[in-house]
This record gives sequence, structure tokens and C-alpha cells, in this order.
Amino acid sequence: MATKRSVRPKTDPKSLFDAQEFLDSAGVARKVAEFRTKETIFSQGDPCRNVFYIQKGGVRLFVVNESGKEAVVAVLGPGDFFGEGCLAGQPTRIGTATSIATTTALIIEKSEMVRVLHSEHEFSDRFISFMLARNIRIEEDLVDQLFNSSEKRLARTLLLLARYGKEDKLQRVLPKVSQEMLAEMVGTTRSRVNFFMNKFRKLGFIKCNGGLQIDNSLLSVVLHE
Repeated sequence: MATKRSVRPKTDPKSLFDAQEFLDSAGVARKVAEFRTKETIFSQGDPCRNVFYIQKGGVRLFVVNESGKEAVVAVLGPGDFFGEGCLAGQPTRIGTATSIATTTALIIEKSEMVRVLHSEHEFSDRFISFMLARNIRIEEDLVDQLFNSSEKRLARTLLLLARYGKEDKLQRVLPKVSQEMLAEMVGTTRSRVNFFMNKFRKLGFIKCNGGLQIDNSLLSVVLHE
């Protein structure tokens, strides 16, 4: 029997501490970068020197194996960090990051990030909370892949992209994400994604007018036994 997985509302650490406001006010050395849609931010094998903080847009993280097969690790949005592997001593990037929409990100050098984490405890708490939440998300993704149907996995992916449960970040209209990318994230074929997307649209769970709009009722697919 399939294991039921839920996308639960959570208390977002950002509501307790605004990382963007801190970065703006505390004199943290960083630069702002703009990326076009589908632009590569860093590639697998690049030197690992900076941490990124997303201000606007979205970023896809993926890895490619020796035979060229690609696997999406995460899709991140405003308020998320990525590229933090340098803090753990990774010399090179273990994956590739590309923008899924026009994206603005802060780039913070490793040495500056380490300094801030040591000296600013509130910011350090926020960053640790983010990393713990992301580890939980990765574990949930693994269980999702092992036990749930592709229909449930697609519904959960769409809700996560809409940042369900994060009231201050809720996005009812998603940035443009192709069915091919959704298929990679879900671990199924594009034709299956197309089939379920049409089903969700007919049931009123999603709308495709002026961008992909997600209704909270899509949660019923994830919770259904």
C-alpha cells in the first residue's frame, strides 16, 4: 500500500527573521547578479567559492551522471540560499544551477559568509533553520519517489513550487516551468505529466490562464489514499 505523504503548512523561519533585511542593513559584503531565464549560474565541477541568496525568480539545481542522465535535486525560490557546499569544504560544485525565470540573487563570498555566521547569531539561526528544512525536504522527496504514484508526486511538486504552507512567500501563479522539467522532477515521462496536468485542469485544481495557477484543492490529490 502506498505511503501517504502530505505537504504540511509550516512555520516559516523567515517570518521570525528577515534574512534580506539583515543582509541589507548589516553591511554584509556581497554583490547582486541578474540572470536571464535558463541561464547557467554555476556548473557541475566549477570551483565552489560563493553562497547565493535568491531575491527574485527561481533556480533549478540538478546533477548529471557519467552517461549524461540528468536528475533535478531541487527548485528554489525567493528567500532561499544555495551553493552552500563551499561552507562544508566542497572544492568544486557537485551540481549545476540554472535560472527558471528572470532571477536576481545576492552572491556572498565564502569567507564573508563564514564571518557573518560566526558573528551574527540571529542570521546563523535563520541559515541553520533553512538547511534543516531543506534536508527534510530532500528526505521527503526520496520517500515520495519510492512509495507514491507519479500523479501524487506531480501534485506535491506543483504545491511545493507554489510554496504551499509559506504564507509570506505564497505564489499562486508559478514561474514558467516546462512539462519536460516537471517530468524530470517527478521521475516520469512528459506524456504522463501532460495527462495528469489535463486531469488537474478539468478538476479545477489548476488553471492555465496567464500562467500556471495552483489552487489549494490540489492538496486533496496528495492526501488521497
